[in-house]
Amino acid sequence: MSRFSVVLTALFLSLTTAAAPAGARSLTVSSAASPAAFQSSRIVVETRGQGPDVVLIPGLASTSAVWSRTADALQARYRVHLVTVRGFGPLAAAGNAEGRIGGPSAGEILRYIHEAGLDRPALIGHSMGGQMALRVAAEGGGRVGRVMVVDASPFFPSLISPGSTVGDVEPLARLAYQGLMLLGDQVLRTQAASMGLELGGAADSLFNGLGWQGGDRRVLAQGLYEVMTVDLRSRLPLIQAPVTVVYGWSPDADSPRSHVDGLFRDGYRSLPRPATFERIEGAEHMVMIDRPRQFQQAVDRFLR
Repeated sequence: MSRFSVVLTALFLSLTTAAAPAGARSLTVSSAASPAAFQSSRIVVETRGQGPDVVLIPGLASTSAVWSRTADALQARYRVHLVTVRGFGPLAAAGNAEGRIGGPSAGEILRYIHEAGLDRPALIGHSMGGQMALRVAAEGGGRVGRVMVVDASPFFPSLISPGSTVGDVEPLARLAYQGLMLLGDQVLRTQAASMGLELGGAADSLFNGLGWQGGDRRVLAQGLYEVMTVDLRSRLPLIQAPVTVVYGWSPDADSPRSHVDGLFRDGYRSLPRPATFERIEGAEHMVMIDRPRQFQQAVDRFLR
């Protein structure tokens, strides 16, 4: 594998691996009924609080536990809907045991919005959950009020190589899928550590503390494959809702995080209205956990 391929794969791992919050692995995902007693083979939704609707969507291998601080801060003023994709964390794969994950799960979120009677909810999605939020907004039209994507791109490879295509990265994605199926999610931790050496001084900031909440091996492998190959840029013109993009940033020129401003802006250039961009210094991929106070301030601005 070329050095470029190694670095590309390592950076994908940094973007798609969820650093679990303290105690997250001991948490269980509530299957509390939604206001409409929503039943789905793809997702579980837990609802807290009263007020305007906010839907929180976690990323790959994450459960709603990653949003615990955010939900605690919002539930006194908003009705918070915490989504978990089946097959992540302790939830059985159910309907996600076969086929694609992101598109069908996004479709179920849109169905939930309709059946639960949500009034133009705000969507906040992290990583793969950010891509799902974009899908919901593209399909939902006027049913979605606003969208925040957290460290997510409509096409993740463009954050590393702006000219890359699905065809360029599909062989790497297939290898990642096969490796995860053969060796389990532990391989992503060990391989991330070894591949991180290729990044020199940036390796510590990229890989220190990375860990997954885990889940069903097939769902994790398929989710990783989709994160690496899904390109939603052609869908962006369909999004009517305003979009805010929040991402981690570093002033250290040796960090890959110091070079992402233009890459994020370029990725969202086809939106009908220009996105709002908020970078949070010192945050890595898990922005809401790495810098919770600054992230919550960004959320409050977004929801005004």
